[in-house]
Amino acid sequence: MRISSRSLSGWVALAALAGCSSSPEPIIDTKGVDMSAYEVDLAECSEYASQVHTAEGVAKGAAGGAVVGAATGAISGDADRGAGYGSIWGATRSGLDADRDKQNVVKQCLRGRGYRVLN
Repeated sequence: MRISSRSLSGWVALAALAGCSSSPEPIIDTKGVDMSAYEVDLAECSEYASQVHTAEGVAKGAAGGAVVGAATGAISGDADRGAGYGSIWGATRSGLDADRDKQNVVKQCLRGRGYRVLN
């Protein structure tokens, strides 16, 4: 089975969206917290997190996964299929890593501003 570049690019886009859609809001201890000030701080911290470059990481992950997948696929006689699956895996993994990095930026920023982040 040969995976077309059109099909592959669709899977890569889907993997990128999967990484972006799983960003849970931080959970903070709200006792004694001015929620208006928190909303402003959360927005500012989220803006810092937007500096994490998701698309570049997904593209690099897809390319790296394709190389590894092609090499492993060549062993079984189907380098094209291996490259396709490797690309999907690499893009998904990179998207999830970027999402985790964004969550960490927001949480560290809020902690730096004195909030007790619980998750």
